[in-house]
Amino acid sequence: MVVGVAKEIKDHETRVGLVPSGVIALREAGHEVLVEARAGEGSSISDEEYARAGARIVESAAEVWTNAGLVVKVKEPQPAEYAFFRPGLVLYTYLHLAPLPELTNRLLESKVSGVAYETIREADGSLPLLTPMSEVAGRMSVQVGAQYLEKPNGGRGILLGGVPGVAPANAVILGGGVVGTNAAKMALGLGAHVTIIDRNLNRLRELDDIFNGQLVTLASNAVTIRENLKTADLVVGAVLIPGASAPKLVKRDMIAGMKRGAVVVDVAIDQGGCLETAHATTHSDPTYVVDGVVHYCVSNMPAAVPHTSTFALTNATFPYLLELANHGLEAACERHAALREGVNTYQGHVTHRGVAGSQGRHWRALAEVE
Repeated sequence: MVVGVAKEIKDHETRVGLVPSGVIALREAGHEVLVEARAGEGSSISDEEYARAGARIVESAAEVWTNAGLVVKVKEPQPAEYAFFRPGLVLYTYLHLAPLPELTNRLLESKVSGVAYETIREADGSLPLLTPMSEVAGRMSVQVGAQYLEKPNGGRGILLGGVPGVAPANAVILGGGVVGTNAAKMALGLGAHVTIIDRNLNRLRELDDIFNGQLVTLASNAVTIRENLKTADLVVGAVLIPGASAPKLVKRDMIAGMKRGAVVVDVAIDQGGCLETAHATTHSDPTYVVDGVVHYCVSNMPAAVPHTSTFALTNATFPYLLELANHGLEAACERHAALREGVNTYQGHVTHRGVAGSQGRHWRALAEVE
């Protein structure tokens, strides 16, 4: 199979979908690899490293998309890339289709097989390709929040950990999954007072044990969220429903009731965000203010640390990529049930229930599509 690595064109997206060690493994398995020139520069990987690994460097995105049967990326295709879609193409990347009906339309119209990192689910319920970027984004959320709490950046002028004689900031984390847990580690490490709110009581028990009572765990409901937001200096939105739009846990009036200069970081923005006031921003223009509250809603946060993020991501994505290349989409899905969960579009049909539900579309199980 010809595997293509396209250079990312989303704003400040500096990750890349394959590293040189992956090129070597694909070549050893008998596949050809095309890498768009300068695709790895943002992650400090040179064209020369890819060439030494056995990749063929091509100058244009069109050469990658046109000649590859399997294109590997990091982020969802941008409008400028839609013209490259064609029947039979397998696209392997983060898609986050729930809030993107136009992209979904184009994938369906062109009969592209869209395999989404974020919905590949193993038998134990884990989301192995979402986990590494959730770890990065969770840790970054607190770093970013601390930065925007500084007065020159529009915040309240609070040091997250305080100092002796001055109370630390109150950090409220909505969701106790991978993002929330990593955010809590960072916030506690910086000395903040941390509260995690989650609807899963068993998960709250686990978190209480993990952190040995160093943070407060609360069962999620509208009253609890509202009351804790009133005293919060930093709020991290860390809610996930795989493949579907994030629930809007934070209403507009809750934001209005927060302190002026407080900061919210909505890590769930890839799936539409868990705040009613959230809309996606970019690394070029990362924040906006609603009712005096600073909103940071960058939809590709890990791109700010691309070297770490690229290697963490490709450690997880490559084994599935090799299966797709070795066996083809249909056979790979027969062999590995987790990959079936990752197929969001196939032969003009939506094949993931969460995506269909978020967009009000009909869906068909992959096995039912002829």
